[in-house]
Amino acid sequence: MDILQRLSEELNIKLSQIEATVALLDEGNTVPFISRYRKEVTGGLDDTQLRELCDRLNYLRNLEEKKNDVKNLIEAQGLLTPELIEAIDTAETVTEVDDIYRPFRPKRKTRASVAKERGLEPLALLIFEQKAEYSPSIPEEAEAYVDSEKGVESAEDAIAGAKDIIAEMISDNADYRREIRRLTFMNGTISSKQAGEGESVYEQYYDFSEAVKTVPPHRILAMNRGEKEEMLKVDIKVDSDIILNYLFRMVIQDHRSPAFRYVASAVCDSYDRLIAPSIEREIRSTLFDDAGESAIKLFSENLKNLLMQAPIKGKTVLGYDPGYRTGCKLAVVDKTGMVLDTAVIYPTKPHEKIAQSKKIVLDLIKKYNIDIVSIGNGTASAESELFIAETLKECNYGTKYIIVSESGASVYSASKQGAEEFPDFDVTQRSAVSIARRLQDPLAELVKIDPKAIGVGQYQHDMKPARLDEALTGVVEDCVNSVGVDLNTASYSLLSYIAGINTTAAKNIVKYRDENGEFKSRAEVKKVPRIGDKAYQQCAGFLRVPGAAEILDNTGVHPESYAAAKALLKEFGYTAEDVKAGGIKSIRRDVTQRGSAAVAEALGIGEPTLMDIVGELEKPGRDIRDSLAAPVLRDRVIEITDLEPGMIMKGTVRNVIDFGAFVDIGVHQDGLVHISEICEKFIKHPSEVLSVGDIVTVKIKSVDVRKKRIGLTMKEL
Repeated sequence: MDILQRLSEELNIKLSQIEATVALLDEGNTVPFISRYRKEVTGGLDDTQLRELCDRLNYLRNLEEKKNDVKNLIEAQGLLTPELIEAIDTAETVTEVDDIYRPFRPKRKTRASVAKERGLEPLALLIFEQKAEYSPSIPEEAEAYVDSEKGVESAEDAIAGAKDIIAEMISDNADYRREIRRLTFMNGTISSKQAGEGESVYEQYYDFSEAVKTVPPHRILAMNRGEKEEMLKVDIKVDSDIILNYLFRMVIQDHRSPAFRYVASAVCDSYDRLIAPSIEREIRSTLFDDAGESAIKLFSENLKNLLMQAPIKGKTVLGYDPGYRTGCKLAVVDKTGMVLDTAVIYPTKPHEKIAQSKKIVLDLIKKYNIDIVSIGNGTASAESELFIAETLKECNYGTKYIIVSESGASVYSASKQGAEEFPDFDVTQRSAVSIARRLQDPLAELVKIDPKAIGVGQYQHDMKPARLDEALTGVVEDCVNSVGVDLNTASYSLLSYIAGINTTAAKNIVKYRDENGEFKSRAEVKKVPRIGDKAYQQCAGFLRVPGAAEILDNTGVHPESYAAAKALLKEFGYTAEDVKAGGIKSIRRDVTQRGSAAVAEALGIGEPTLMDIVGELEKPGRDIRDSLAAPVLRDRVIEITDLEPGMIMKGTVRNVIDFGAFVDIGVHQDGLVHISEICEKFIKHPSEVLSVGDIVTVKIKSVDVRKKRIGLTMKEL
């Protein structure tokens, strides 16, 4: 198998692009670096295409390794033939390779292996020949195999053992298994029945069935979880006549043969006892893997949109972690994220020290000129929102509030990193800081938390951990590198996602900064232990040094392109001072008028690199998130009892799932916009229209106060 050619065909990418990209990957270059700074080499493949290419490349290389291992194992048995080699080489999947190897794999004790130990294999082969006549007859032939010492007490025992051997031969046939797998997938149904007692969230699956070929991923994951929790019994059924008719056509040679009834019996036994259970397990495993990949893809997309939400810059924030018995923890965070003050108040049950709590909050607002109160959406958030809204009415500072997801805040606050960052704070104080900071810069704060704990996926705890971690880590890397980081303020968590920098190197950067003061240039990072030439090449373009003597150190221009960037400035009569003054808005027009191809050729660089440099010189130090919609701030409380069908409201998309999207409309329970209510046109998935963080207008469709369910629509607005 030519892996590169196959990648080209599967991904619809030119072979030359595949060859060049794989060479870059094999040289140890990272995806963010290749995506941003090797566009000429790859033909402009973006990070999503590169991640997909990497995943598929690894799979195909592992498949080739598997094929070689299987060929070696069969050859060691002296059974490798040219036909087997061809079958293995043309196999498309690991499952197909496993099917081919099945007859040669060392088996645990089976009925067939016991029969072989009793010397019945010759009888099985004789019967399987299905001759037109047998003389002596098959029962008479079987008499020769009767041996009490071997456990064969009669001719009937011998024939039964021979049929066991035939059944396993049929089950081990790779061609049969491949076709039966296809027939089962195309014609089968997956069903679930109630297994546990009483009501549960799986009630809709208590008597459920759907065609295997059409069942959507989220239902597969729901049924799997219900079965794992012993609330459901799940199985796959198919009309056995479909399979048996196929097997009879393939196996039975002559219906008039005296061997027919024995072989037919073995066929039925092979399917019922060996093939059907195995194929069901394989198909369910494949369905789960495919559903898992679909869920991981959706989780990744949601995570990317969450991390890339617009930061609220230049605001002093009061982080508010709600609670009951232990009180509500407060943390004042200045415009740069530095903690200025902390406090604990008790406005909720059982204490309800309302007046005292109001005074503390108002004093903090006045003392630090707080712009926004960021309230976590966990326990006691409803009471806390009401308290804050009433408190803000008593001051005229223009302070607003917002409810933010506190998913993962407790994970961070109890983590080693949280303890290192705030050794003198308890876990709830750290949580309040996290709630404030994630409003100021979602990306910088959320990278400190395991992505699985952030709460924007579905069934993430059912995914294969290694695969989920790999995918989500890739998303975080792409987000962090697309934004870039301030070398003098970034945490080691943020730095560890920069291309070419691992956790050890990131900690070394922070340590060097603490010991030597702020970095004066990008190049200075090469003095940090574990940052060699290769690491510097990968990371340099993503590091920012505001105030550096070299203005390009605060842009996305890579140091390898500094000479070209300076030559470009000189070519059109600009200076570094023009860049420092806020960017050169006319440089794109200048380049376009002269012709980007001609300018690129004169500078000795490719057009993609030229246009990237132009973009950085237009807006040096820009944050690509600034153009996104800002979060919705509030100054009054809305309860679910205040909602009525027909009301029009603004909201923020909190999660996108297979069957719709959850939208925060300022009530403590997010509303659901079902996929059928998102738009007038047909869409296959909500992500075609909505993303996490989108600010949308919705209409209340239904309200169920008892079940705390809110139905929303985005149609007819």
